[in-house]
Amino acid sequence: MDDDMDNHPAGHDHAVVLGAGLAGLLAARVLAKRFACVTVLERDELADAGPAFRPGVPQSRHVHVLWSRGLQLMEELLPGVTRELRSGGASLLESPRDLLWLSPADWFGPVPGTRVLVGSRELIDWTVRREVLRDERIRIRPGCPATGLVAGPDGRSVTGVELREGEPLAAGFVVDATGRTSKAPAWLAALGYAAPKTTRYDSHLGYSSRYFEIPSDPARRWQAMYVQGRPDSPRGGVLVPLDGGRWLATLIGNGEDAPPTKDEEFLGFARSLRSPALYDAIRDAKPLSSPTGFRSTANEWRHYERLERWPAGFVVLGDAACRFNPVYGHGMTVAALAADALAAEIRTLSARDVAGAARRIQRRTVAAAAVAWQIATSEDLRYPGTEGPPPDRATRMLQGYMSRVMVGANSDPEISGRFFGVLSLTASPNTLLSPGTMIRVLSKWRLPTAPVTADYPPHHRPQT
Repeated sequence: MDDDMDNHPAGHDHAVVLGAGLAGLLAARVLAKRFACVTVLERDELADAGPAFRPGVPQSRHVHVLWSRGLQLMEELLPGVTRELRSGGASLLESPRDLLWLSPADWFGPVPGTRVLVGSRELIDWTVRREVLRDERIRIRPGCPATGLVAGPDGRSVTGVELREGEPLAAGFVVDATGRTSKAPAWLAALGYAAPKTTRYDSHLGYSSRYFEIPSDPARRWQAMYVQGRPDSPRGGVLVPLDGGRWLATLIGNGEDAPPTKDEEFLGFARSLRSPALYDAIRDAKPLSSPTGFRSTANEWRHYERLERWPAGFVVLGDAACRFNPVYGHGMTVAALAADALAAEIRTLSARDVAGAARRIQRRTVAAAAVAWQIATSEDLRYPGTEGPPPDRATRMLQGYMSRVMVGANSDPEISGRFFGVLSLTASPNTLLSPGTMIRVLSKWRLPTAPVTADYPPHHRPQT
């Protein structure tokens, strides 16, 4: 499709989204309900033939999960996307029943939990992009990064974006969904706006991931695996099935325990985990790649919602505003929550009125990240090497209570159901604080003092 300026409708009826990741694509789908045309600008070149790695999503080579709440919201925006993802090779699992999951307290039993979709990030992004582009009002311009914002004549609004090449692109509404590399603070400063304050917590967690061919084993009774670390043993690992008959193993560690990225050291690190289960699974599997590392895992919240002045016509979404330690798997689900919040805010607005609601939209969409932020930062603060504001008394009390929740969730169906409701961002954290739940939790007075090492759970012990 020709994307010359002359082919766009009047600026007020044209929305521009920066970034074709999950947050940007879902935002484009929402905005197409109010704007005659939505243009997505993406700096990377995009493959049309099928899922492929691209530099703008370096974390895609590591395990990704989409919790049930995120999948539900994506299905509402893009009916049939779950079917398309599964037909492409993604797996829809029941967590924790389909997993071997060693929590900081103990192994999860076959308790109720929640659905979780696992698949390669390349497959997820490509499938969502294909479904979004079924809407003829949405177009993508790959290899076309924005280089700045265009201010309106009054200096109090954004009316378009500067491009690396060619004339500026006029827009009635601009969304920055460029992720952790967002230049929004500098762009706003160039228009005379203050830079946002940033809250940052960094537990110095590192990833190392490697693809394997899934070996045939008729006796295998699990589909995925998660061996969690804990402060006194900060090494862990995840193993999930992917499209193409592959396993993806992601090893995890904090600080000096960050996992290696050399072929010959990968199995040795896996062998050092609290349980031998993951090592036993991959030790004889055929590697399909060398290990790939990832270290940019800090939690970082740029507080745009606190700025006293904010331009009309501009919003920052997704990781560009608030990002989390990816080990908790919330990034894609929060992107879907932000898109849902955007949809709620513009539902009754005309295209002309959306620009004027930008400040309210900014506050509403970033609020969708609050629970995931609380989970990630309070858990990261358990590790003594975490950099950031120290935990206050309320956080320490929450950490102690959640330790007991984990003990109960391992075996108590009622606690487990509520725990996974919160973890999947489906239920409010307050569900874990109801009187009935607190009584059940506190009756499980045993703190997670289980030995650092663990064998296999009784219900999944290998046959000999």
